[in-house]
Amino acid sequence: MFIKKAVLRKVDLPLRNPFETSFAKMKYKKCIILELEDQDGTKGFGESSAFDVPFYNEEFRDGSWELLKKQLLPKIMNRELEHPDDIYPIFAAIRKNNMSKSAINCALWDIYAKQHDQSLAQALGGTKSKVETGVSIGVQDSPEQLVEAVRGYIKDGYRRIKMKIKPGKDYDYLRAVRDEFPDAMLMADANSAYRLRDVDMLKRLDDLDLIMIEQALEPGDLVDHATLQSQIKTSICLDESVTSLDDARKMIQLGSGCIINIKVARVGGLTIAKQIQKLASDNGIECWCGGMLDSGVARAGNVAIATLSGYTLPNDIAASQRYYDEDIIAPTVELDGTFVDVPDKNGLGYDINWDNLNKFTISSLRV
Repeated sequence: MFIKKAVLRKVDLPLRNPFETSFAKMKYKKCIILELEDQDGTKGFGESSAFDVPFYNEEFRDGSWELLKKQLLPKIMNRELEHPDDIYPIFAAIRKNNMSKSAINCALWDIYAKQHDQSLAQALGGTKSKVETGVSIGVQDSPEQLVEAVRGYIKDGYRRIKMKIKPGKDYDYLRAVRDEFPDAMLMADANSAYRLRDVDMLKRLDDLDLIMIEQALEPGDLVDHATLQSQIKTSICLDESVTSLDDARKMIQLGSGCIINIKVARVGGLTIAKQIQKLASDNGIECWCGGMLDSGVARAGNVAIATLSGYTLPNDIAASQRYYDEDIIAPTVELDGTFVDVPDKNGLGYDINWDNLNKFTISSLRV
């Protein structure tokens, strides 16, 4: 690969309904879509999932834009790259900023797969023709509203239901759902809303037979999660605490949890996601693919990576229509029951919907 052109686009994609977590309520998915073009004309697309405000990690969209423009892209333009993995030594001196690096890695994987006449799933070594999806429900105003939201998704056939929680909207909300649906595969996602001092409340969740509680404590923490896991029966799943292969190794060594939610953007790309999944699988740690309210570009990458055998639990890869009336890929990601069929077309497997991409782009720049 020899990248001759790069285009950055800031995109504001309207959500069908506001999505609330423990730290924000969002009406738009604000992201950056990166287009890379090889000297042979092959194009690849990636997404920087950094939010407008750095409440999920240290990155935010304007910062990612500047880093891509001034630091990262100039390092890969007009130089020979044999494989998408080659970016990591090149970017070694630039700390963290994984979402920005992920955009480049994913776009290169798209090009690489196309040039080798493979789907992205095939290029990554995936083995599944379908990937199972779960659903993620934002914080609701009342336990009754949460029960009704869950009822709708169970009626649709989803096996795994993830519910966002935060202090004051946790046990009673989950208790109401468990009482209504005693056999459902339920999990809670705290998005780092608690601390070890909340252990008594978190112990109460053991009564609810959850398959996991995701990221209960601070982002980046491994030590306190290990302490918490030793005191509760419910399996801990780590999200914001695993941002690298080394983090995954330390999690396993410390016993900080039993499950990893691998988000491609958070860990720095498809390459690192693949490495973490293998390490986890080799050590009996279950994995699933999470998302960042992704546009269709990142969602397509998630579908591909979830075809690896080590992804053992239903993934956060909902249909595009779950979040958006209009997406920026064609066709949009759709469900076959509660599964997504893996496309066999070369590269991402989906085309760019240029009318929608242009409509939702608020600024662009050629590098």
